[in-house]
Amino acid sequence: MNNTKKTYTNGVLMTLSVIGMKWKPLILCHLVDGSKRTAELKRAVQGITSKVLTDQLRELERDGIIIRKVFNEVPPHVEYSISEYGKSLVSILGVMSQWGEERIAFLNQNGDNVQLDYMDHEKYDI
Repeated sequence: MNNTKKTYTNGVLMTLSVIGMKWKPLILCHLVDGSKRTAELKRAVQGITSKVLTDQLRELERDGIIIRKVFNEVPPHVEYSISEYGKSLVSILGVMSQWGEERIAFLNQNGDNVQLDYMDHEKYDI
């Protein structure tokens, strides 16, 4: 354990330090549906590189948000899932999803042309 004291100005900053700004919430959104292999996550999180995905998964595992399970089969494979502790973030993801959907509707009502591929806030059970 690191004895260096870390100071956060508020809880939002702490939350952002764990879930990050872009990739981690997207990874978690896909894990809400159930365990996924690395390749499945790579396909689901469009635009992420393999290195960044691996780094983000390692950080989420280190922070106790996800669980990495290794299957010693031939060939061996790894699956990731949300930990019990990580499930505490699901409602936050749901609120973010719902707000984003409402924002897109607002923009479209005000003359912008914004497309939403699918609405998924209901899967977060908020």
